[in-house]
Amino acid sequence: MAPTPTRDDKFSFGLWTVGWTANDPFGAATRAPLDPVEATHRLSDLGAYGITFHDDDVVPFEAGQRDAAERTRILDRLKKALSDTGMQVPMVTTNLFSHPMFKEGAFTANDRGVRRYALRKALRQLELGVELGAKTFVMWGGREGSEVDVAKDVHAALSRYKEAVDLLTTHILEQGWDVRIAIEPKPNEPRGDILLPTVGHAIAFTHTLEHPHLVGVNPEVGHEQMSNLNFTQGIAQALSAGKLFHVDLNGQHGPKFDQDLIFGHGDLINAFSTVDLLENGFPGGGPTYDGPRHFDYKPLRTENADGVWTSAEANMSTYLLLKERALAFRADPRVQEALEAAQVTELATSTLSEGESLADLVADRSAFEDFDADASGARHGGQVRLDQLALEHLMGAGS
Repeated sequence: MAPTPTRDDKFSFGLWTVGWTANDPFGAATRAPLDPVEATHRLSDLGAYGITFHDDDVVPFEAGQRDAAERTRILDRLKKALSDTGMQVPMVTTNLFSHPMFKEGAFTANDRGVRRYALRKALRQLELGVELGAKTFVMWGGREGSEVDVAKDVHAALSRYKEAVDLLTTHILEQGWDVRIAIEPKPNEPRGDILLPTVGHAIAFTHTLEHPHLVGVNPEVGHEQMSNLNFTQGIAQALSAGKLFHVDLNGQHGPKFDQDLIFGHGDLINAFSTVDLLENGFPGGGPTYDGPRHFDYKPLRTENADGVWTSAEANMSTYLLLKERALAFRADPRVQEALEAAQVTELATSTLSEGESLADLVADRSAFEDFDADASGARHGGQVRLDQLALEHLMGAGS
């Protein structure tokens, strides 16, 4: 039996996840729309601690733009649900991809008017997020890209992307808000090629910004694995760089379309290593993650309303089971011995000794001239042993 989730687990769900009506490019919706207030109460009852949402998940697009009274009425209902349940809003984001105006981009649209509208829309959701206590504003640029290489000036597009983020971060500083921006990378879908497609691209982009300390990344399992990349290594690099501001958990079967499966219902071994990193940190010490464990998935199209809540529970149960296994794995003396035998822990030791210079290294014959390269090359790596121990713990066979 999986442990029962509590608020301390920091599990959060996007309203767009449980609220997905299950329409896809080949078929109509199989579920009725879900009231965000009902979703908030149901997720609270299941043990989640927070919800997240795009602006349009709560306030319909037309009302959001033109009917201030209706927008206030709808938001007041949500605020009451949050107050009644004690649920948090750790993150908000903006829908800059659904309306036809964004078909060619939002912050990087060729049309200047669309870019100006996108900035206003993002700014208003950022302000709402701050009002609700959100610490992260996620930017997913699903329409920032192209299917036609010669139809997009990438240099200009990245400049406009930078302009938008710089304006928002400058506003954050001027207002004295406690919130940061997290860019969510994705390689493709809905655009053929999306700008800032991977964690590495997004991290590099943050260093071009005016206020880079306020901008990090929000990696998603499926988005990295769509590029045939290792999600655990991606978030490890972001964590090491101080850029892991938020994380989206789901499941994916390799480099295909974005499946948004339940967390762990894809590459289970990589899900185990992800939970191991999030809960236990790096083997040699270093930065740790203390943010929400956020589920960005879609209940299968085959499921009815009851299946939606079964799937929400499944995300949390799978995470908690993997957490149990990961904690047992790290505590296992055999694992500690195997880590040492594979020299995993030695990697945290500086290559140069304290006070040693490059000249000292060059003068040290044991580092090169007298180093036994053949003996080193013949050394047993011990990594299969570690991998098997991880698999045994994952399968509940560890001791």
